[in-house]
Amino acid sequence: MIKTGNTVVSIYTEMTPNPETMKFVANKLLYPGKSVDFQNEESASASPLAMQLFSFPFVKSVFIASNFVTLTKTDDTEDWQDVIPSVKQFLKEYLEEGSVVVNEEKLATRKTESTNIVSAEDDDVVKRIKELLENYVKPAVEMDGGAIQFLSYEDGIVNLMMQGSCSGCPSSMITLKAGIEGMMKRMIPEVKEVVAESK
Repeated sequence: MIKTGNTVVSIYTEMTPNPETMKFVANKLLYPGKSVDFQNEESASASPLAMQLFSFPFVKSVFIASNFVTLTKTDDTEDWQDVIPSVKQFLKEYLEEGSVVVNEEKLATRKTESTNIVSAEDDDVVKRIKELLENYVKPAVEMDGGAIQFLSYEDGIVNLMMQGSCSGCPSSMITLKAGIEGMMKRMIPEVKEVVAESK
């Protein structure tokens, strides 16, 4: 039997600055314009794809974004090269079948994720922080398989959350302090410090 109408999905991998994570990129949009981070299997019920990925014994966390999935491996998994082929094959088949990646209704019942989308309640400084994150930071960290979300701003301190490959990555703190904090202080004089919370 020949299935018609389904695109052939190809998956390729990209190393990230974090040796514990690997980025699996598809030639198909998975979660356009959005991202979601699942730190464990319990939190993943809103994503059938993440639930399936957690069934691999070496998967510690799953991050899904526009056209890629970033997986963090468990500490006892020796080498990515041993497990990449099975993940690529699984993702290819899963996406070719057109299976659900994220169930939006279920996701809405989770506690509200932090977001870089400007809302009406945001004051001027918060709006500028979010715009800077969305326009300058997001494209750069997505290339590395991660995301950085706005959490709060108070008394000159910006609190951000690291997701995907940025979470627990040794170089993400350098990126945060040298890159993001420096840029924010230059462009938004009210900002004195940028700190990160990792889940």
